[in-house]
Amino acid sequence: MRIKELCADERPREKMFSKGPQALSNAELLAILIGSGTKKDNVLVVANKLLSAAQGRLSGIASMDSHEIMSMDGIGSGRYASIAAAFELGKRCCLEDPGLEKIPLCDPGMVFKIMIPHMKGLDHEEFWILFLTRANYLIHKEMISLGGLSATVVDPRLVVKKALDKKACGIIMVHNHPSGNPMPGKEDLDQTAGMKNAAGTFDIALLDHIIICDDRYFSFADDRIYLA
Repeated sequence: MRIKELCADERPREKMFSKGPQALSNAELLAILIGSGTKKDNVLVVANKLLSAAQGRLSGIASMDSHEIMSMDGIGSGRYASIAAAFELGKRCCLEDPGLEKIPLCDPGMVFKIMIPHMKGLDHEEFWILFLTRANYLIHKEMISLGGLSATVVDPRLVVKKALDKKACGIIMVHNHPSGNPMPGKEDLDQTAGMKNAAGTFDIALLDHIIICDDRYFSFADDRIYLA
């Protein structure tokens, strides 16, 4: 069935104007970005096929590369550009001013909210360091290392040098697990211990090491056995 043959309340654009964008499903919002369907499928069917290819998750679409998306029937380079631009705008909106960076970072949940826009949907590991004042205000955050699907390597000497340059009194390690399991492995434990020792030599406190997945996280500070 063609979109024009649907009643007005079922057409994504008309529904958005009458009820607001919050009333639309993910597939309907994607359909507006895609614009039109193919000779075989209307735009809602194309949008649902894209969602299905990402296991029904928007984060799955965000992590798909251009070739994966454009290989789908009905989505060419122009439509891919619209989808990619929408996801990037959403990401930048989240990063624009979370507010949390203007108050002391006193719990891992705050760090999670600051970092999840950077890490949501990634198919590779990234390792970030947050540099803090003695009162736990954020001075700067920076990606230190980019790795593969299951590991990334961080040089504690580089982190300590950056902390000294920024006159930071504390640091928080943050990295993601694309596997979806936030529990630390042996490499995570070893990196935490190595960073704690290196930073402590210069009187810089390792306040936490947080492992992020799309919807949850693990905090070394919460489990005091790791950072005692």
